[in-house]
Amino acid sequence: MGIFSRIKEGLKKTRSGIMGRMEGLFARSSFDDEFYEELEEVLIGADVGVETTMQITDSLREKVREEKAREPQQVMDILKGLLLDILGRDVVPLELSEQKPTVILVLGVNGVGKTTTIGKLAHRYKNEGKKVLLAAGDTFRAAAIEQLEIWAGRAQSDIIKHQQGSDPSAVLFDGVTAAVSRGSDVVLCDTAGRLHNKANLMEELKKVRRVVEKALPGAPHEVLLVLDATTGQNALAQAKVFNEAAPITGVALTKLDGTAKGGIVIAIANELKVPVKMVGVGEGVEDLQPFDPIEYVDGLFTESHTGGQV
Repeated sequence: MGIFSRIKEGLKKTRSGIMGRMEGLFARSSFDDEFYEELEEVLIGADVGVETTMQITDSLREKVREEKAREPQQVMDILKGLLLDILGRDVVPLELSEQKPTVILVLGVNGVGKTTTIGKLAHRYKNEGKKVLLAAGDTFRAAAIEQLEIWAGRAQSDIIKHQQGSDPSAVLFDGVTAAVSRGSDVVLCDTAGRLHNKANLMEELKKVRRVVEKALPGAPHEVLLVLDATTGQNALAQAKVFNEAAPITGVALTKLDGTAKGGIVIAIANELKVPVKMVGVGEGVEDLQPFDPIEYVDGLFTESHTGGQV
């Protein structure tokens, strides 16, 4: 199954659920106030968010009026274009630095699939011929270290770990310095997913960043936030908190195939101004895919409306 097929298949619940209402919405003969009100309901229901939804519908009204669009396909294409204005039209990959190793700091609360995402990334990079090292910096959660060890074994990658309850920053410092001495290409750093309060979390992540940079000037090269698509607007709230503590360079959105509210991708891109770089569209190792905005937008809509140009 190609990347497009995976993303399209992963959006099946969103497309057949709330976004499936688009078919009836665009079958109408006129695009009046009632149309825009219903469109707002559909977008908000798909977790696009109130702020982003209002921005989209206001822009759509204006462009439809400017272009004197009357046909459903014309209006649909304008809407798709507006979504791509928010998301961007290009795939934005995780950047590997010219300096080795590339250090990717992976953030996220417990339960979003953070450790699994790290494992899948390790598998991807190993298949590309890269030497990968995992640093088990989530020392608070029971079994987090063991879980990462299993993934390291599957990906035939090195792992640096300390005992549970150890200082996460010390683990990541050792991980990065080991990667430098071993000639690793990529270091994937797991981090704590739950601390007692927001202030604790912020301070811990700030410390982690400082220590990683001390181990390797210029690191981390990527700060990837893992979010669970099924949590909708809660994921956006999490992203805002994490972004304050350790400015993120990209988002990995897991479980996109498990939600009927896949519009959260649009809300994240619009309100955080941070690209979604990876999406999880299944349980398999290969189901963590680079995010392609054009394929995502095409995959949102029902079959009869995917043929227009964006």
